[in-house]
Amino acid sequence: MIVLRNLGLRRGSKVLLDNASVTISAGERVGLVGRNGAGKSSVFALLDGSLHEDSGELSLPAGWRLAQVAQEMPATPESATDFVIAGDSRLLAARREVQLAEGNGERLAHAYMALHDAGENDAQARAQALILGLGFRTSEVEQPVDSFSGGWRMRLQLARALMCPSDLLLLDEPTNHLDLDALVWLESWLKRYEGTLLVISHDRDFLDAVTTVTLHLDNARLTRYGGNYSTFEETRAQQIELQQSAYLKQQERIAHLQSFISRFKAKATKARQAQSRVKALERMERLAPVLTSADFGFEFGEPASLPNPMLVMTHASFGYPPPTDAAAGTPASIVVDQVNRSVMAGQRIGILGANGQGKSTLVKTIAGVLECVGGSVSAGRGLNIGYFAQQELEVLRPGATPLQHMLRLARESPTSGQSEREQDLRSFLGGFNFTGEIVNQAVGTLSGGEKARLLLCMIVWQRPNLLLLDEPTNHLDLSTREALAVALNEFEGTVMLVSHDRSLLRSVCDEFWLVARGTLTDFAGDLDDYQRYLLDEARKRRDSFRELARGARNRAGRELPGANPGKKAAADLRALQRELERVEQQMLALQDEQRALEASLCVPAGARELAELGQRLNQIAGELSPLEDRWLSLSERIDRSGRALSS
Repeated sequence: MIVLRNLGLRRGSKVLLDNASVTISAGERVGLVGRNGAGKSSVFALLDGSLHEDSGELSLPAGWRLAQVAQEMPATPESATDFVIAGDSRLLAARREVQLAEGNGERLAHAYMALHDAGENDAQARAQALILGLGFRTSEVEQPVDSFSGGWRMRLQLARALMCPSDLLLLDEPTNHLDLDALVWLESWLKRYEGTLLVISHDRDFLDAVTTVTLHLDNARLTRYGGNYSTFEETRAQQIELQQSAYLKQQERIAHLQSFISRFKAKATKARQAQSRVKALERMERLAPVLTSADFGFEFGEPASLPNPMLVMTHASFGYPPPTDAAAGTPASIVVDQVNRSVMAGQRIGILGANGQGKSTLVKTIAGVLECVGGSVSAGRGLNIGYFAQQELEVLRPGATPLQHMLRLARESPTSGQSEREQDLRSFLGGFNFTGEIVNQAVGTLSGGEKARLLLCMIVWQRPNLLLLDEPTNHLDLSTREALAVALNEFEGTVMLVSHDRSLLRSVCDEFWLVARGTLTDFAGDLDDYQRYLLDEARKRRDSFRELARGARNRAGRELPGANPGKKAAADLRALQRELERVEQQMLALQDEQRALEASLCVPAGARELAELGQRLNQIAGELSPLEDRWLSLSERIDRSGRALSS
C-alpha cells in the first residue's frame, strides 16, 4: 500500500501539503481532485520520486513498477508501433539481456526464456491494439511518430504508458486529447487494469466510470472519500452542511457564555459562576467557519439581436483548398460534403464524431477561419459569432498580454463606438480571475486553464448571439466547467458545441449532429445511444479485421502445398488457425448471449432480475475484452506467417 504520514511539501513560499496523511491500498482506483494550482501534479511528482517531501514520510511497496504518461512531445522517425512497444520496460530489459548473453549458452537460454515470458511473441499485437483503441487507423500503426500532430503524439505517449507492465499507474489529465470513442475505450481498459490507479481528471463522467476512491486536495490537506466523484460531491456537501451547523451552534453557545460573563463578572454573588464560564470558554475547541473558495462564475450578456435563421448551409462542402504550389486543376480536400441545413435561434446543438471526421473543420468554416470549398454558408443579418478554438493560439497571440487582447478587441469592435477605458477592461478581466500583474503577463506563459479563461472572457465581452465552442473544457477544472454549463444554459442565443465532456454535452445540448464518413446527419438519440453506436462501430471494425484474417488464412492454406515451407512452420500456422477459430467461437457465443440479455433489458422486470442481468452483462464485457485482444494478436501472427510462407 501507499502511505503518506504527516507529509509536508512546499514549492517556493507556497505550502502544497501540510501534515497530510492518507493510505491507498493495493489495487484501488483513486481519483485525485482539487482546484487548479492546489498541487495535484506535485503529489504525482512525490510518488514518482521527482519531488521529495519537506517533512513527514512517504512509503511505497518495494519493487513496485510505476507507469505514467511522459509529458514531452515525442519527435522520432520510428514507427508508432515500435514507439509504443518501447514502453514495455520488462520486454526491453529482456531484449537487452539476449544481446548481452550472446556466446554464453546457458545464459542465452535463460535470456530467451525471459524474453518469451515478457511477451515478445505478441508485443506487436498488444501495442497495435492500444494504438487502434486510442483512435488511430490501421493504416497509421506503422507510420513515423513525427508524422503525427501534437494531439496524436500525446495519444501515443498514453499508449506507451499503458503498454508498460506496472503495479502503479499515474494518469494526469489523460482525456484531454481524446474524443468520445477513444474515451469509451480507455474507460473499459482501465476497468480491467489490475494494479493501483491514480488519476487526475476534470471529467466527472470519466472519474465516475473508473474510480472507486476519491482523494480531495484542499487547503494543503488530503481527505479520503469512499466512492467515485459523484459520491464524493454528495458526501462533502453533507459534511459542509454539518460543519456549518455545528459552527453556528457553537457561536450561539459562545455568545450565551460571553453574555453571562459580561453581565455578572462584577457581581460578587455571581463571580464564581462567571469565572467557571470563562474557563469553559478557554477549554472550548473552537470550530472554524466553513470557508470554501469562492466558486468561479460568469454569464453571457443578452445578445443585441437574434437573427432567425442564424445560418443557412446550402450544398456546403467543408475541407481545405489545394496547396498554393499544387498543379492547376488540383481539387480541394473535402472532409464533409453536401450539407443542407439551417441553424435556428435558440438551438443547442452537440456535434459528435470521431477525431479526423471533420468536426473542427466544420466549426472553423462557420467561424470564418476556413473558407467553404463548395456551396455556401450564409449568415443571418446581425450574426455575431463567439468562437472558442480548440487550439487557443489560433485566436490568442502568445506575445500579447490579457489586457492587450482586451484593448485590441475594444478597438476593433464595431459596436464599441469608442475605445473602452483601460480600467473598465481591467475590471472585466478581474471577473475572470485575471487580477494584479497577471493582466500584463504574456499569454504564451499562461497555463492552459488561464488561456481558456481568457478566451471565455473575450467571447463574453463581445456579446455574441452564436457560440461555436470547440473542446472548451480541455484545460478547465471542474468548478469552471460547472460555471460554463450554467452560463450556457442561461445564454439566450444559439450554441454549437464540440466536446468530449459528456456531462457538459448532456446538460447543455438538446439535439445532436453526427459527422461521420464525409457526411453530416442528425443523430437520433442521447449520449447513451451514442456510446452504444460507438461500441457497434468498434464491433464492425473487428468484423472487418476478422474477414481480413480469414482471407490471410485462406491464402496461406492455398499456398502451403506448393510452397514447401517446412513442416514446423506449416504446423505452427495450422495451430494458430485452430486457436483463432476457438477464440472466434467463444466470442460469437458471448456476443449472442450479450444481445439476448440486452433485449431482455427492454422487458419489464423486477429490480432483482435487472440487477442480475446487469451483473452478467458486466461479466460478459470483462470476458470479451481479453478474447478480442487475443483474437487481434492471433490474426496479426497468422497474417505474418502466411506472407512468410508464400514468399
